Amino acid sequence: MPFGIKDIIDCAGAPVTCGSRLTGDRVAGTDATVVARLRAAGAIPLAMLATTEFACGSAHNPRYGAVANPWNRTRWTGGSSTGSGAALAARLMPLALGTDTGGSIRVPASWCGVTGLKPTRGLVPRTGVAPLSWTLDHVGPMARSAEDLARVMPWIAGPDGTDPHAAGRYDAARARGIAGLRIGVPDGWFTTMQDDAVLAAWQDMLRVLERQGARLVPVDLGPVATAHQDGYTIVMAELAALQEPDLDRAAALDPGTRARMDQGRLFSATDYLRALRRRPVVLAQVLDALADVDVLVTPGLGGEAAALDTLTVEVNGEAHPLQAVLPRNTMLFDYTGLPALMLPTGLGRTGLPVAAQVVGKPYDDALCLAVAAAFQRETEHHRIVPPEAG
Repeated sequence: MPFGIKDIIDCAGAPVTCGSRLTGDRVAGTDATVVARLRAAGAIPLAMLATTEFACGSAHNPRYGAVANPWNRTRWTGGSSTGSGAALAARLMPLALGTDTGGSIRVPASWCGVTGLKPTRGLVPRTGVAPLSWTLDHVGPMARSAEDLARVMPWIAGPDGTDPHAAGRYDAARARGIAGLRIGVPDGWFTTMQDDAVLAAWQDMLRVLERQGARLVPVDLGPVATAHQDGYTIVMAELAALQEPDLDRAAALDPGTRARMDQGRLFSATDYLRALRRRPVVLAQVLDALADVDVLVTPGLGGEAAALDTLTVEVNGEAHPLQAVLPRNTMLFDYTGLPALMLPTGLGRTGLPVAAQVVGKPYDDALCLAVAAAFQRETEHHRIVPPEAG
């Protein structure tokens, strides 16, 4: 199986640039653990795939330019695993590796009409992966279907003895059938700032699962806006700390990267530590809310892919800034480390993909994949090819 590699993940002998001018002509000397494990299983590294700068910059990358969405080249793929989403949508390869710190696997999966899993935190080791936020970074696979991801996960999961945060094993036995499954259905934060077409496709997915025997259970996660912001406080503070040695070269950075670095440097130690201290409290609150369900199914992103010229997303005909829409339903699950999978649920108002998200309890990655696979066995959304890729 050929696979692509996000350009912050080391592949021996390949240039790994992190999408930045600052990295020069660096060539990786060894494979990242996730790449080495795929090679050992017989998979073939095919291409290094574009990322926003250091997995956090803007769509308009300073080194390689913007990655256009195969569904409509005036739209963006979403980031930061930009090339991974585009390559899969264009049918250039069946598997790609991405990373996710605030939604960077799930955002391009949503906007490119593919399937992407952010595993439970630590399930896939990060050895050999350039860090953005050592507290929130996740490594995970992207493919066309949940069944493909389920084939891949056993090969890449589990501690490697090097990443101190790696923990747990992928347990395929945690998957189960849909009949009798309790699916949590949220409201409030998760259904606000959502285009009606996204909500309609999400509700269609819930009905399909219900017909298969699942039971829909309303779930109140309470106010998650604070946790959402805490996640970004951690990301920007840790980015600023990691990039501090390059402050004298900051003028060469993508303006988006530089803005996040500047903001991260303004946070106080108290701001950062408060965000870290609240994380186990928020995780306990989320797990308590999910106590009576097996998985949570939320709408995906608020609208179809953002316009590259304005970096805005349309929600019910009104344009909103990119950051006001795309991370709302993703960051919470980086912050808490829960497994979260994004899968296509149809096409929106202008014929571009929309998606929904399946979230599980710790190490229930296989159950998230089983729910998505059950939906995909009865639908064709994940099989639709962008017009130009046909």
